[in-house]
Amino acid sequence: MADPMRIRAQLKGDTTEVRVLMAHIMETGTRKDSSGQTVPAHFIQTITAKHGEKTVLTASFGPAVSQNPVLNFSFKGGAKGDKVTVTWVDNKGEMRTDEATIS
Repeated sequence: MADPMRIRAQLKGDTTEVRVLMAHIMETGTRKDSSGQTVPAHFIQTITAKHGEKTVLTASFGPAVSQNPVLNFSFKGGAKGDKVTVTWVDNKGEMRTDEATIS
């Protein structure tokens, strides 16, 4: 399983600002290794963020995104102490879910 995401969620006025660092190799599928063999593609395809049961973000990534991507987004309606849950799914079907508390 992949390393945990680092998620920071802060309330600023009536807006919750979220920053997510995702540990993932994000291999494009076009690079060759030292023996000349193509390294298979392995990258995050979809990301979903929820505040409670409400989806506040849905995003699609592709092979052009850098290794260990960072995602910033904001939404209204959060309160201190609420949970924000982020889930990613990659092209090999692997997934990771982590959560943070809004501060």
